[in-house]
Amino acid sequence: MSYNAILIVEDDRDLANNLQKSFAKRGFIAYAVNSFSATCDIVKKIFFTHAVVDLKINQDSGLEVIKFLNNQQPNIKIVVLTGYASITTTIMAIKCGACYYLAKPSNVDDILLAFDSNIETKINNCKTTSLQNIEQEHIYSALLANNFNISKTAQLLKMHRRTLSRKINKYNLPVS
Repeated sequence: MSYNAILIVEDDRDLANNLQKSFAKRGFIAYAVNSFSATCDIVKKIFFTHAVVDLKINQDSGLEVIKFLNNQQPNIKIVVLTGYASITTTIMAIKCGACYYLAKPSNVDDILLAFDSNIETKINNCKTTSLQNIEQEHIYSALLANNFNISKTAQLLKMHRRTLSRKINKYNLPVS
């Protein structure tokens, strides 16, 4: 008997429950856990074909979960889902064995698409996640964190205020 079992490793209970229900509607047998130790326990009992792993699970590292899952079940397909997206963590997750990396919020359709495609093809065909887009998002989140104070944001980003102003204009970012 062939089935697709998916493990959701997510500390946000609401998100985990929503993902679990959505995957179940799409024919998966879905399980949700909220820690590295719970992952270790459930992997001893169930063979998973897929996993969705949050990068930061309470005090645990999603990267360690990815390594563990790949060690225990080498054919598992893993997608990392995180609210803390960066190029560095993306590379680290892929090196640990994830097949793709998605920033929150992402829906089940995005996750399923990530499972069905290989990372190199997606990187080569990606139109929305360029370095400029990442820089733009980083600047905007820094502006938000500093209540759109350009001087404080420039200081936080370790760039000259005029350079930041030019980038804000270039990306047409709102400043209030």
